[in-house]
Amino acid sequence: MVVSSAFPVIAQRGSVEEQAAQIPPKFIDTTSLVGIRFRNMASHTSKKYLIETMAPGVALFDYDNDGRLDIFVVNGAPLTDPTPKGAIPQKSGPKYWNRLYHQKQDGTFEDVTEKAGLEGVGYGMGVAVGDYDNDGYEDLYVTAYGGNKLYHNNGDGTFTDVTEKAGVGGGGWSTSAAWVDLDGDGLLDLVVLRYLTWDFDDIWCGERKEGYRAYCHPDYFKPIGPLVYHNDGNGHFTEVSEKLGLAKPGKGLGIAMADYDRDRHIDLFVANDSMSEFLYHNKGHGTFEEVALVSGVAVDGEGHTFAGMGVDFADYNNDGFPDLVITDLATQMYALYRNNGDGTFTYESYPSGIGRMTMTHSGWGVRFLDYDNDGWKDLLIAQGHDLDTIELTFPNLRYREPLLLARNMGHGFEDVSAAAGSVFREAWVGRGMAIGDIDNDGRQDAVVTTNDGPLYVLHNATSTTNHWLILKLVGHKSNRDAIGAEVRVVTGRTTQVATVTTASSYLSSSDKRVHFGMGTETVAETIEIRWP
Repeated sequence: MVVSSAFPVIAQRGSVEEQAAQIPPKFIDTTSLVGIRFRNMASHTSKKYLIETMAPGVALFDYDNDGRLDIFVVNGAPLTDPTPKGAIPQKSGPKYWNRLYHQKQDGTFEDVTEKAGLEGVGYGMGVAVGDYDNDGYEDLYVTAYGGNKLYHNNGDGTFTDVTEKAGVGGGGWSTSAAWVDLDGDGLLDLVVLRYLTWDFDDIWCGERKEGYRAYCHPDYFKPIGPLVYHNDGNGHFTEVSEKLGLAKPGKGLGIAMADYDRDRHIDLFVANDSMSEFLYHNKGHGTFEEVALVSGVAVDGEGHTFAGMGVDFADYNNDGFPDLVITDLATQMYALYRNNGDGTFTYESYPSGIGRMTMTHSGWGVRFLDYDNDGWKDLLIAQGHDLDTIELTFPNLRYREPLLLARNMGHGFEDVSAAAGSVFREAWVGRGMAIGDIDNDGRQDAVVTTNDGPLYVLHNATSTTNHWLILKLVGHKSNRDAIGAEVRVVTGRTTQVATVTTASSYLSSSDKRVHFGMGTETVAETIEIRWP
């Protein structure tokens, strides 16, 4: 359904007891079946350069407007062993190309990378999807180490590199990025996180006594501020991070957006690695204030910083306010924050069950999704440690880990991974993840990347008779993608809220359509849209 107008509602919240009986989850690895052949070329070296273990990202989006989701995945570049300080790695052949896979009518994919002009140049990290010029076609921003790329969608199946003209090449080590209208002028601006002040220095980290080298902890490196580009409306962007109050140095890896206090202004959350997290409150006149500490989301429940990786904003308890989940490395549980509705959050990792199931795991890509369409948002998380030597240091931890699927029971979460199919028994070095209904059957699917490994397409084959609603918003006065819009759907049981966004997870971009599981309800009594 395409929606371009709003319907006022008075929301009613359903009770936990009204949930449908548990439906066994089922996801199937259909990667080979649908014709995807991709391997991330991370170029691991004996020097253990940190960049080798952090990527890649992936996007689910409809680049040709045929109603079917396509896949774009980022790739690395060759590294010499050693790589000289100051080097900017460049792709040297097809095995290092980024890849665009077009979904055909029969549900299989064809590689159209070369035709589209999206091979890429440098050592890629992440991807952000958004229609920055409001021409009706989704454009791509690809982050990398040493310089990023903006590709304009020409509407004929090809893309043009407009980075230099747009002035958005950046520099340093960029990670996740987000398209969002920061000032309400109807044009998408661009927020680009950067990870560390980093170069190919020959820093030795690891255990000399045992004789092995390891990737260095981010504490060895200084934080760095993001790049924030204002869309000038003429194909050019202006860097405005200082002007908008978004220049605070961090070690940014994940970004998500939502109007967490419902003041009609979109806010931003930045997941930082091994330092305090950032919550940027939009003050409503084009500037932001960092309020993570006073809002209760800067640190974990014990007051400790943690290794923030991936992040998502969504209303998991159906109280009308978007909550937060942040993935972390093993020995610290993933962070779940419940929005109190007054501008503050409560740390819920312990009572929700998320903490118990994640203490020994390392998470990256993360998204709320309703895999069984029961009206309650579940969690899917890509996992795997960043240290390929972790088992030498901590024998109880693992470098390769299975995916985690956590079912939302209304009063907490339970780990249902073991029941979700054989793919959840495989161990991967998971990184990026994007969510979307790839086959338009009403069940949300996933694509997951692995570091120095394959891309996986996971088909949601959960057997359910629950109903669903998918909305694609088209803005007229707002940005055409309607990014930042808040959608409320009221049924006889619950009120659900979702934010239109492509940014969340880790280095990745998900389907911009908003999905609502309806349970046994067949009618949405009211739909309310707050346009950005």
